[in-house]
Amino acid sequence: MRYFIPTLAAAACALFLFAAPAHAVATDCAAPDAPPICATPSSSWKTQPAGSVLSMPRAAVKAVAMTLVPPHHFWAFDNIITRESGWNVFAVNPESGAYGLGQALPPEKMGTHGADWPFNPVTQIRWTYDYMNKRYGSPIAAWDFWQAHHWY
Repeated sequence: MRYFIPTLAAAACALFLFAAPAHAVATDCAAPDAPPICATPSSSWKTQPAGSVLSMPRAAVKAVAMTLVPPHHFWAFDNIITRESGWNVFAVNPESGAYGLGQALPPEKMGTHGADWPFNPVTQIRWTYDYMNKRYGSPIAAWDFWQAHHWY
């Protein structure tokens, strides 16, 4: 419960600050000189319709992650999530079925962190961060592995 209120507040602020009209969400990466966050991730993924109640702009999801992942690990976490899902909570790899921000396989593994894993970026971020720490020791070590293998 001690993390719930600050996380909820951060998510609300991020939604307020980064929410855009549906037409703006659909074109957020249309500029030819778009920053790397708009690059196509290495795994294929699909998006929810722009303006969907469940859709959340990538910048808002990333802002929430910045409140949950320690600053000294965030750069590595960001590099992996950008390449795996493009910060799309609903990303699905059509070949493997991996799902979410961290491309969990099987996706149901994220259920250890909450029943809302299919649509809650906070649950997905927490699960992914814990996974990186348990499997690799840190997001930095996970990023080192990702660079060598293009998966983690």
